[in-house]
Amino acid sequence: MSDFTLHLQLANDTHTVMRLDLCHVLLMNDSTYPWLILVPNLPDLREMHDLTPRDQAQLMAEITLVSRCLERLVNADKMNVAALGNMVPQLHVHVIARFDKDPAWPGPVWGKVPAVPYTQSAAEDFAASIKAALLT
Repeated sequence: MSDFTLHLQLANDTHTVMRLDLCHVLLMNDSTYPWLILVPNLPDLREMHDLTPRDQAQLMAEITLVSRCLERLVNADKMNVAALGNMVPQLHVHVIARFDKDPAWPGPVWGKVPAVPYTQSAAEDFAASIKAALLT
C-alpha cells in the first residue's frame, strides 16, 4: 500500500485522466493548451534523482508515451516537457502540446495569458480521448 497523496495544488488545478504503471496522468485545467501532468505514484518525491534507476526509466518511458500520444491527438507543432517544481514541490512532469499560433509561442506558457478552465463536460471528453489514445 502506498502513502502517495497528490499535492493539493495539483489536485485543484487538474482533472484525472488515468493511471499508468508509475504515474498518474492529469489534465491541466487550462484549455488554452493541451497540457498533461505526470505524477509518480510514490510518496514524498521531490526530484527525479530520488527515483530508483528502474523508476527513472519507467518515468522516461511514460513521458515518451504521453508525449507521442498527445502530439498525435492534437497535431502539435512542438512538445514541451518540463519538471520545475518551484511552486509545487511534489515531483511532477508537464507535457504540453504547443502550436506556432498559441498565445505564448515561442516562449513558455506560464503566466502569458490567464488560464481558460475547461467546462466539466469538455474536460471529461478530452480526458476520455487521451485515455483511449493511450490504451491503443
